[in-house]
Amino acid sequence: MNGVTTKTWRVVWELILPVALVVIWWFWSAASTNMYFPPLGDILDSFGRTWFGDGFLQHVVPSLRNLIIGYMIGSVIGIVLGVAIGRVGWLRWLMTPIVEYARALPPPALLPFAILLLGIGPEMQVGIIVFGVVFVVLLNTIDGTRGVEPTLDDVATVYQIPRRYRLTEMLLPAASPQIVAGLRTGISLAVILMVVSEMTAATQGIGFFTLQAQQNFNFTDMWSGMVLLAVIGVLANLLFAWFVERPLLFWQAGANAKR
Repeated sequence: MNGVTTKTWRVVWELILPVALVVIWWFWSAASTNMYFPPLGDILDSFGRTWFGDGFLQHVVPSLRNLIIGYMIGSVIGIVLGVAIGRVGWLRWLMTPIVEYARALPPPALLPFAILLLGIGPEMQVGIIVFGVVFVVLLNTIDGTRGVEPTLDDVATVYQIPRRYRLTEMLLPAASPQIVAGLRTGISLAVILMVVSEMTAATQGIGFFTLQAQQNFNFTDMWSGMVLLAVIGVLANLLFAWFVERPLLFWQAGANAKR
């Protein structure tokens, strides 16, 4: 009973806090005459006018397309390479120096090189997102696969379980908590890199629109872009939690509920 009450209060608090912050922002900014901090009502008017009009097809659709494509490619590459490096000793020995160097390299630092290599356009933006997501997912997958109980391998060997079943029925489920953690972190990083890549040598996208509004001193539109990015980040995490994390880690949630 206490567990149900605690969960209910947690949900209520998660709903009340954002609403309370919006209400505080609304009344605090209502009489604002500062051009840098326009009233929330004006921001919401700009939000509806911009993002429910031509701005949706011109900026939101390209941004979401690049985000989804880059995130999916980076996640698949990260999981595949992570499993291989985590399970194959000689490959881990060979790739560790490269992985350690690449993980320390901030993805935005590659923007000039990416522009030279891929040009200006969606390919460059997707490439930057892929690079950032790959190493977050890769490192978590390596740690997850290396942390699998060795007894599982011994049992699989004794019973002569085929390798494909070892991978799909034993290895990946055992490593799934850390893999999922990497995938969730990758979402936030992908949104950040989407914006950064669109603020450099781009002609469309939410990041491009927000930067252009700021440079043109149109701060109401700039704030509407920032609000939209926050909404996208929150929705992306919620969708991931409901449609990826919960189905994959249902057993973990059940174990935690019994505690």
